[in-house]
Amino acid sequence: MNGLVIMKDKQAVTSSLQVADTFGKQHKHVLESIDKLAAENPATKSMFATGAYENRGKQYPMYYMNRDGFTLLAMGFTGDKALQFKLQYIKAFNEMEQQVKFQVPSTLPEALRLAADQAEKISVLQPKADYTDKMLANPGLETTSVIAKNYGYSTREFNKLLHGLGIQYKQGKTWLLYAKYQDQGYTHVEPYGYTNSDGIEKVRNTMKWTQKGQRFLYDFLESKGIMPKVEQTA
Repeated sequence: MNGLVIMKDKQAVTSSLQVADTFGKQHKHVLESIDKLAAENPATKSMFATGAYENRGKQYPMYYMNRDGFTLLAMGFTGDKALQFKLQYIKAFNEMEQQVKFQVPSTLPEALRLAADQAEKISVLQPKADYTDKMLANPGLETTSVIAKNYGYSTREFNKLLHGLGIQYKQGKTWLLYAKYQDQGYTHVEPYGYTNSDGIEKVRNTMKWTQKGQRFLYDFLESKGIMPKVEQTA
């Protein structure tokens, strides 16, 4: 895992070059995927930073990306090997971010910056409390689409994210939890009726999240650095 994640500007990041090498892809295709993400959603631009590398005396473009940027980019990478590489990246990000967390400031400006950062963290605790209190106060079932919206994702993107993190898989047209989460009381599958394009009434199963499941999702995603919109810093 050495080199998968590096420290740049006091942030754990990886590069498009490293991603291309790890997943066996052409670098130009990785750049195209990042450009497409940025074009489709301008909010993703903050997850990527432009850079350059030298090859045979010439400069070529590349990108650095934080954990969120890598997560979005890697959603489209499929296969057993791809999943293993994703898990390695998650571990590498965790380890690097732990190193950042325990760094001790060596100069007065760094100490002042650390104090300012801590003050900012305190200022965002209230939104976090508001979100979790609201979530825990709702004893009913919640759809994936509503939870996805709270995190700033479309339903499709959020389902792919949970799949990539090993939480759920798709059976037919229904998302279901993997075996190790199935008996935890996190979800409830219920049928719902709808009329298809031919005017025929049909029934399809849909998975909804219990209060316990919503708490599980919040804690799990928080451990990966993925927060609800209300808790995301500008």
